[in-house]
Amino acid sequence: MSNYKRLGDYIQLVDKRNTDLSVTNLLGINITKNFMPSVANVSGTDLSKYKVIEKGQFAYSAMQVGRDETIRLALYTNDEPAIISPAYLVIETKDENELIPEYMMMWFQRPESDRYGWFISDSSVRASLDWERFCEIEIPIPDDIEEQKKYVALYKGLLVNQKTYEKSLDDLQLVCNSYMDRLKGIENHQSISELVKLIDKRNADKTVSTLLGINVDKVFMSSKANVSTTDLSKYKIVEKEQFAYSAMQVGRDETVRVVLYSQETPAIISPAYLVFEVIDKEVILPEFLMLWFYRPEFNRYGWFISDGSVRASLEWERFTEIMIPIPDIKIQEAIVTIYHTLEARKKINEKLKDSIKPLCPVLMRGVVEKIFESSKELVI
Repeated sequence: MSNYKRLGDYIQLVDKRNTDLSVTNLLGINITKNFMPSVANVSGTDLSKYKVIEKGQFAYSAMQVGRDETIRLALYTNDEPAIISPAYLVIETKDENELIPEYMMMWFQRPESDRYGWFISDSSVRASLDWERFCEIEIPIPDDIEEQKKYVALYKGLLVNQKTYEKSLDDLQLVCNSYMDRLKGIENHQSISELVKLIDKRNADKTVSTLLGINVDKVFMSSKANVSTTDLSKYKIVEKEQFAYSAMQVGRDETVRVVLYSQETPAIISPAYLVFEVIDKEVILPEFLMLWFYRPEFNRYGWFISDGSVRASLEWERFTEIMIPIPDIKIQEAIVTIYHTLEARKKINEKLKDSIKPLCPVLMRGVVEKIFESSKELVI
């Protein structure tokens, strides 16, 4: 088909370095083709060698395309520049009147594009899709730029609606945080030790198989540990309205890793974690306590009182000395209602995001079908 064009004719590499150290926002890219804050420790790293990426440019990692079956490509859309690893490539379109960046990104959101990238990646240990081979990929590029604009406008319209909804979540979160912040001034404070008790229920009969960990965002996640030969009978069970707590690396991560479990079905967690629950729900609601744990100030205080060991731990005894404001239970219920509304809307927002990405293949199929029809007319 004549309108399938070699990508390398429309894109070029950019190599702008952070020589003056003016850019500090360090990002990486993940397999979902999104930018994310880098987890690399760069305390002793010369950031002047890092690459600067600007709005409308792409970050591309040629490595592990075959292993992950994903072309790790992300379009940068923020107004302020960021820096990325020197190992990444920065790409831009040569002329946006011929190829719009968002249109190109839509093509690479397709699962078919990822499978093709996997197919043509090399057979090295890193299963790379190097720059030269990436440039050989052909994509359908309508000669009429207005056609590209039409598909991009539709896609961006959906994204704008989702971002608007996401902004409303930020506003609701601000209301919740402000309300919690005002509670610091009330007289009734109690230590965590007066409010909770430890639970040590083990998976002795091995009936629970869902193994979870907890991350720095205070969220449960599927464990990445290889437990094929592990005795899961020693793992701890966590049930609805119980908390999981990790005392380790609080100082390093500047986060108190504590999470409230909200699922009906129990799960198991590492024996290294602690499980605790509220003693009396007429005194303090588990969700209210979790809202207090979410606060950045709580994280900073946990970091401040963590010990000076290599693991920078916040041991249980020290953790339970922290004082918590205890408002009237009716006030707690009102705040928790806001919390539940916020959590429900977050789930809706995730569904919105999940529904947008599959639209890219649908929109691109329209482009392909139109090109196919045009080619048939030329033949006739």
